Amino acid sequence: MSAPLRHGWTTGACATAATTAAYTALLTGEFPDPVEISLPKGRRPAFALARESLTSGAATAWVVKDAGDDPDVTHGALISATVRHGAPGGGVVFTAGPGVGTVTKPGLPLEVGEPAINPVPRRMMREHVAEVAARCGGTGDVVVEISVEHGEELARKTWNPRLGILGGLSILGTTGVVVPYSCSAWIDSIRRGIDVARAAGHPHVAGCTGSTSERVAAELYGLPEDALLDMGDFAGAVLKYLRRHPVPRLTIAGGIGKLSKLADGHLDLHSGRSQVNPGLLAELARAAGGDDALARQVLSANTALHALRLCQEEGLPLGDLVAGRARATAAGVLRGAPVEVDVVVIDRAGVIVGRAG
Repeated sequence: MSAPLRHGWTTGACATAATTAAYTALLTGEFPDPVEISLPKGRRPAFALARESLTSGAATAWVVKDAGDDPDVTHGALISATVRHGAPGGGVVFTAGPGVGTVTKPGLPLEVGEPAINPVPRRMMREHVAEVAARCGGTGDVVVEISVEHGEELARKTWNPRLGILGGLSILGTTGVVVPYSCSAWIDSIRRGIDVARAAGHPHVAGCTGSTSERVAAELYGLPEDALLDMGDFAGAVLKYLRRHPVPRLTIAGGIGKLSKLADGHLDLHSGRSQVNPGLLAELARAAGGDDALARQVLSANTALHALRLCQEEGLPLGDLVAGRARATAAGVLRGAPVEVDVVVIDRAGVIVGRAG
């Protein structure tokens, strides 16, 4: 029996630990190492300090992010907090150091011009600053600068540039805990992408399963980058969020394999969590006018793409029927929300092989 996957800590938890250690050192001259913090759901992890620096006016503590067994782009990143005394009565002021992004577009839960330190990590840091101030005789009026080593380079592998967060990573987390393979960060990025598109006034967004379908949708409709949603396998996340926060038009674009799963009613299109249904494809082949021999071939096809090729050889529009069924699934999830949906199905080369809507 395999060992359970190990949980990790968010960038927000790491930044809170570094801030707590740095402010303690600023007031007492000593860095607590390890430094213990409290997380929103009651856990109290301890973080070892990777580095520390203390001068007469500032203290800096560094923490290495451990994402556990999650394939997180920020696993191993060096996160630091520099704490300085602030203006009396100013409370906690946050600034973006090297590797932390700045918000440049509306639609996010932060104002334009603010450092990309999300609301829950900000709250956690404020609470820990207040605790340290009470314990060590400080005022709690501080300037906290958060930095991430190589953060600007790492941010290119995230949604940040598309969301208008420029110059580095975001400091994230709502619980402080990274659950391995929970995909919560990806789904949160989808939601923020919709928020940014709505704030920009875009009437049309495209949820795409990968880079090829994204290119096709952009070229087909002339969509700007911030109207393109890197949906991946999470069709359900796009549809459920648009149900509550509608955009007038949604294009769903993807390969025949993933969209045949959506046509079969699956909202998570990952190969480990849903499978192509050959029976559905055989049923659609018959509906398109295919005979029993073709239906049997489709039923035993190796892949959805193979089934598509078999039908194309007979001049039957299997791609269009898959698109139509996928559109019907989407409409069922949207439950009457004012979102007009069309579906674009492509093959591996990016050729459009089916459309509906």
